[in-house]
Amino acid sequence: MTARIDPERVRALNSAVPRGGRFVLYWMQSTHRTQENPALRFAVERANRVHLPLVVYFGLWRSYPDSSVRHATFLLQGLREVAASLESLNVRFVLRIERPDRGFIRLAKDAALAVVDRGYLRLHRAWYRTAQEGCPCPLHQVEGNVVVPVGTASEKEEYSAATFRPRVTRRLARFLHPVGDAVPERSSLSLDLPSLAGDSTESLLSRLGADPSVPPSGRFVGGTSEAMRRFGEFVDRRLDGFAGSRRDPGGDGGSGMSPYLHYGQVAPWVLALRVQEETGDGPAAFLEELIVRRELAVNFVHYNDRYDSFGALPGWAQRTLALHRDDPREVVYGKADLVRAATHDPYWNAAQRELVTTGMMQGTMRMYWGKKILEWSDPPEEAYATALVLNNTFGLDGRDPNSYAGVAWCFGKHDRPWKERPVFGTVRYMNARGLERKYRMDRYLERAGVPE
Repeated sequence: MTARIDPERVRALNSAVPRGGRFVLYWMQSTHRTQENPALRFAVERANRVHLPLVVYFGLWRSYPDSSVRHATFLLQGLREVAASLESLNVRFVLRIERPDRGFIRLAKDAALAVVDRGYLRLHRAWYRTAQEGCPCPLHQVEGNVVVPVGTASEKEEYSAATFRPRVTRRLARFLHPVGDAVPERSSLSLDLPSLAGDSTESLLSRLGADPSVPPSGRFVGGTSEAMRRFGEFVDRRLDGFAGSRRDPGGDGGSGMSPYLHYGQVAPWVLALRVQEETGDGPAAFLEELIVRRELAVNFVHYNDRYDSFGALPGWAQRTLALHRDDPREVVYGKADLVRAATHDPYWNAAQRELVTTGMMQGTMRMYWGKKILEWSDPPEEAYATALVLNNTFGLDGRDPNSYAGVAWCFGKHDRPWKERPVFGTVRYMNARGLERKYRMDRYLERAGVPE
């Protein structure tokens, strides 16, 4: 299997003419790894071609939305590993606390050529526009956090997994291969470029002023090596039963990869190629989650600019929830009650505490969690906003296409109308009895550390 960068991953962001410079610059924005990073490989190859050293830049922004000590710690743990890896490659890692797009432009003034990877959120797109307008040298973007590039998978927003699945599946063989790595020919370590890469995590957290009310996860540590350790354990112990256990709240069937994928600390095709080496039903079920469902979420965020609002929902869902917006609720909880997991429902409370404590939530319980916020809030627009705030504040995989799509699904996105009922209208309903009928919920309460 030949390692390569598919041309569909690469696009020119400006039409600047080639010029001389001190170095080639890679702005590491969303792909926080040195292994199987197509943007890094592209930058290294271009630097070698023009016989210049490579500089890698990362900007830490104090005002990043919903950022906390939890998010910043996980990110910095990954970047510490990146810094060590780049130093072993004789590459200068310039880490600074500043708005990233502006920091990039300042560095690009001395660059012969620049490269950036690709994120999909509105903020990321705004940064890339600023970079396009201000970068004086040729600027290329290289997409490295999906298996099939978003524009290649589909040219429009897809209605559901059923419409997206055949599109992405028929293109999969073309992109499911290693990207490989490249080694710089020239060292940039002697370049006089101030950097905070050598500062401690504690010092950087202090200088960032990150919200201390959400402490680091007690379960997850950031970085590519930790991601691969966890994934190896998943493949060895749980992949074989994943098809049957992935939805069971009381089990431990998940891979735990979503935080690492969110920060670009692991390449999705690396995970996909690894599970394809195994037999049984587990690999197909895992690839459905990793590629079809996750990249459907990227499709949603890429093509729907209202992805973080109630207006992102399909028309049928907005209409049915509007028709039932004045239905009486049996109980209404404010955001403060929800944050504290102070509801009458032990299963919901357990899910919220799991999120608050670990930064993650079991998949079925995340769906139940979102449905109950809709049921207990008035009006539905407030429920939507509350679910996003809780998810983005506490989830290590918050502020991510997968999370925005997951919250939207609870309100009807990527789904179809069901039987009509109060409050929900024809949006799919979930209740505690359904959980108890399908699963041993006592095991979930025990696993989540909540008394039954």
